Amino acid sequence: MQTKRTFLPIRLPPKNPNPEKFLIFLSPILNMNPKEISEGIFWVGAIDWEERDFHNFHTLRGLTYNSYLILDEKKVVIDAVKHKFVSEQLERISRLVDPKEIEYVVVNHIEPDHASGLADLLRVAKDATVICSQKGKEGLCKFFECKDWNFMVVKNGDTLKIGKRTLMFLDMTMLHWPDSIATYVVEDKILFSNDAFGQHVASEERFAEDLGVENALKWAKLYYANILMPLATLIKKKLEELKGVEVRLIAPSHGVAWRNPKVIVENYANWAEFKAENKVVVVYDTMWGSTEKLARAIAEGASKNAKVRLFHVRKDSWTEIVTEILDAKALAVGAPTIHNSVFPPVAGFLSYLKSLKPKNKKALAFGSYGWNGVAVKEIAKALEEMGFEIQQFAVKFKPTKEELQKAYELGVELSK
Repeated sequence: MQTKRTFLPIRLPPKNPNPEKFLIFLSPILNMNPKEISEGIFWVGAIDWEERDFHNFHTLRGLTYNSYLILDEKKVVIDAVKHKFVSEQLERISRLVDPKEIEYVVVNHIEPDHASGLADLLRVAKDATVICSQKGKEGLCKFFECKDWNFMVVKNGDTLKIGKRTLMFLDMTMLHWPDSIATYVVEDKILFSNDAFGQHVASEERFAEDLGVENALKWAKLYYANILMPLATLIKKKLEELKGVEVRLIAPSHGVAWRNPKVIVENYANWAEFKAENKVVVVYDTMWGSTEKLARAIAEGASKNAKVRLFHVRKDSWTEIVTEILDAKALAVGAPTIHNSVFPPVAGFLSYLKSLKPKNKKALAFGSYGWNGVAVKEIAKALEEMGFEIQQFAVKFKPTKEELQKAYELGVELSK
């Protein structure tokens, strides 16, 4: 059957593009083909090569909005995409089937990076039924005018026969929104896992093996640390529940799919337990160099017994810093005092770190001051509230040789 295609709007190239930016311009139109991930199941999502910030998550290599098309007696789309990429999604779908033939659109998650293009998709797939959780329906009807939409509200364990395949819907509440569900294709043993097991990386590769498993795990760790770390207790519970489900392929909403689910599941189990490497992370900011001298002395001492990661909180990405903290055994945070408080960049970083609820660390608060050493006390208080074992070290103005030696010794102690 000849199907009608929905073509992308014309994009004009940037003026005087450098090679990297010109490749970014070309990437969305170089390959609009869908990608088969299993027999009769295709990736029809979109690649956002240009996005560099996602909720203050520094997406250094862009990201993908994954959507999947299941071709069976009933045509099913798993998830929409971000609104400005709907034309890409429709183009990929159109190369397989007329989008008007879609009978179901499963909304695993209503967050706009997953679902803001849903209304545009439904304008084409006019007869499609939206499958989601009750919380999902409530949220969608806040985002959109949905009175004319057909809904099928599902709960944990509900199934839908679509031909030779059966879809089973799994509760994923608070991973990481209240509406979240996952979709399991029983016969194919494929888990469309929503945000769990995802990565923020723009890539035409659709499988971890094609991207490189170690590379995929690096991106998955960044994603986990900055989005899912606060949910460690719930993740451990969900991993236990998934042991009762035979999974051959995990296809998340972002990034590449996992043909060997054991690899990513084992890493998630370790991250959720905050299993630590022999690593110390030192994070600091400085005004006139004194706190930096302390930071470097602490890092040098810590390197005696452990790997060390040294970060300047304004020059380095918070996304990368907290990822290193995830599996570090110890953390040192330093700042000078200003306006009778913590130097603001460090205060902001501590607020972000606290929201992620890291656990099982030793910690050192350090810094320099002129006449009031309140910054170190406030850093120590913040770290203590995170449940860390705390030491403090403050020096007045420029550290002496003896004070730098003390900082070195504290680093050695931190690394043991």
